[in-house]
Parts: sequence; C-alpha cells; structure tokens
Amino acid sequence: MAAAVLLGCAAIALGPAAALVLLTVAAEPLLLIVLVAGAFFWLLSLLAASLLWSVWVQLSGREDAALLPLGAAAAVLLQELCRFACFKMLKRGRKADEGLATLSKDGRSPLSLRRVAYVSGLSFGIISGLFSISNILADSAGPGTVGIHGDSPYFFITSAFLTMALVLLHTFWGIIFFDACERRRAGGLGLVVGSHLLTSGLTFLNPWYEASLGPIFILTLCTGLWAFSTAGGSFHNVLKCLSCKQEPEGQAMLYSALQVPPEG
Repeated sequence: MAAAVLLGCAAIALGPAAALVLLTVAAEPLLLIVLVAGAFFWLLSLLAASLLWSVWVQLSGREDAALLPLGAAAAVLLQELCRFACFKMLKRGRKADEGLATLSKDGRSPLSLRRVAYVSGLSFGIISGLFSISNILADSAGPGTVGIHGDSPYFFITSAFLTMALVLLHTFWGIIFFDACERRRAGGLGLVVGSHLLTSGLTFLNPWYEASLGPIFILTLCTGLWAFSTAGGSFHNVLKCLSCKQEPEGQAMLYSALQVPPEG
C-alpha cells in the first residue's frame, strides 16, 4: 500500500512536468541547457532565502511560526529576482544564436523568446516541485498511517496536487514574466509577483485544504489561459489542432505550374 501511495503521488506531482520535458524539451540540446540553467537560478534563490533566514534568526534570537509568512514572502521575492536574472542571462545568450544554431537539427536555433520563457519556467517548476514533494514522498513510503491521530488522511494526495499546480504555475509565470520583461510591462510583472505571493499565502491555510487547493487550482487555470494568450495562442488554433486537418497540398500545384515555355 505504501508503494502504491508513493508511486501515485509522485505521478500526480511530477508526471505532467516529466511529460512536458520528454515531449517538448528532450530533443533539443539547447533547450536542455536552458532547463539546467533555470534550475540553477532557482537553487540560487533557495540558497539566498536560507542564508537570509539564518541571519534573521541569529539576529532576532527567536524562531517561531509568526516569522514563517515573512520568510515565505522573502523567498518568493528572491525567486522572482532570480527569474529576472535568468531572463537577462538568457537574453544575452540569444544574441549568440548564429553560433549555437549548428547544434540544432534544422540549422536554426530553438532559443526564441517564447520557448526560452517556457523552458525556464518549467525548470523553475520542476526543481521547486522536487524540493516541495521529496520529503513527503519519503514519508509516504512508510512506516506509519496518515490520520491515525486525527489529522487529515488526504495529506499525501493533497500535497501531490498542490505540487502539480505549483509546477504548472511556475511554467505559466515564466512565460508571462519573460514577455513582460521584453515588452517592459510593469503591470505584468506585478501580477506575476502578486499571484506568486498569493499562492504561497494560501498554503498557510492547510490543513484546511478546501480553502487552499480550490483557489490555487482556479488561479492555475486563469494563469494558464493568460500564458496561452501571451504566447500567441488562440481558440482558432486549438480547434485546428483538435480537428487534425491537413493543409491543402497547394505547393504541388504551384510547382506543376512552373513549366518550361515551348521553343519557337
């Protein structure tokens, strides 16, 4: 039973991210580099938040639950600061596309702004999700029974869904954040930071999962639609993709019209 809980929660929390990596990133070496770079910047934010927490505890001489919201807010701001640093680094890297394009299959660099933003956000989400769920997955392997002392028996499954939402949110935030930085839109940056702070704050309502899980998933859906629109998506393209209609073979007709004129 413990193994089933472990595998099920791991699949819920990290399955969508693993599918996205395999289907959209794994085939491109340059995108894999962006994936690793994004994870590195998130780890830098974690290191900075840990150092800040340690210094604060040492200076204040106390470590209680009242400081946790402040620590969470500082961690969110540091993550967004590192996301901005990642954007600046990748933007400079895109200027070297001509030299890096030789690594791609078609001779063109895959480092467009939208793809870089997507992969960077996905890397932030994956590494954040791994740190969020790793200890929980280790505890789900047993021994022990959840809820035996009156706690919620849905702790593991709820944590898995929250982690999945966090991974998707980071992916959407990356797309929106990079676009706002490129277009110099302070409103978009503010909404990304504000929604990140709101998501972090909602987790403090646990174990009242109805009040945290529902709003977070609604926020995930709204942010996903926003990121879809930011990336240039449209309802027409969705219908076209679902219909699986092939483009008319107009090119063959054009080539057939190119005939050599008769002599004389």
